Amino acid sequence: MDQFVNYICWTCGTQFPASLKPPEHCPICEDERQYVGPNGQLWTTMGELQENHHNKIKILEPNLTGVGMVPVFSIGQRALLVHTEAGNVLWDTIPLLDEMTITTVNALGGISAIAISHPHFYSSMVDWAHAFEAPIYLHETDKEWVMRPDPSIVYWGGDALALPGNLTLIHAGGHFPGGTVMHWPEGAEGKGVLLTGDIINVAADTRYVSFMYSYPNLIPLSARDIRRIVAAVEPYDFDRIYSAWWDRVTRENGKEVVRNSAQRYLEAIECEKEPAA
Repeated sequence: MDQFVNYICWTCGTQFPASLKPPEHCPICEDERQYVGPNGQLWTTMGELQENHHNKIKILEPNLTGVGMVPVFSIGQRALLVHTEAGNVLWDTIPLLDEMTITTVNALGGISAIAISHPHFYSSMVDWAHAFEAPIYLHETDKEWVMRPDPSIVYWGGDALALPGNLTLIHAGGHFPGGTVMHWPEGAEGKGVLLTGDIINVAADTRYVSFMYSYPNLIPLSARDIRRIVAAVEPYDFDRIYSAWWDRVTRENGKEVVRNSAQRYLEAIECEKEPAA
């Protein structure tokens, strides 16, 4: 018997409104910042993911828990749960949600709000919002990229939004106009943490970060966009940076790392430094 299913894009992990058949297109993957794989547009469902994957839940530091899929699926990001006295905030989401995850997260205090850096990590955000009865905070300039609209979504505008628990969403731009990072001043033993998705992406050499318009297609950001990101986070104190993957963490001197990395990037794209002889 035919059933309505919320299909999930295999390549980017975005969940779509319920339908009898998979959508013909994934606009997020057809955009130049993402891609359609060599085998064409492929789809899965939450049920199929639950059969073949599970979530790893790991404490990363006091009051910060990571949640990521095993084996890796789609873009492979992990979400971050920030624990505060005013409730827990989930930063970014992942495609898989199952009963084990719901039970474990509820034992950690549940989720009071969800905030997401940019459309590549919207994934199954609506399922997460429904399971924990939590609002989703998205910057209004990325509204067109919401593939599964829902009343749980709260669109915000402007340069910053204060959340309960002394957290702040910062509109930084980057590879989407609404690109957002989150400041957590109590993190890193009170020295401050910046949660960045890949708006500010910790590099393989974690002493540096970088910035791209498209990571898979290797399209750089403009100098104007880099300067905007640096200016957006400059008013905030932070020592540590968590980007979107388990091992992409800058442990110390985060603010200096952003400044120095941006300067290195600008020198590269603007040819401000003479090449070596």
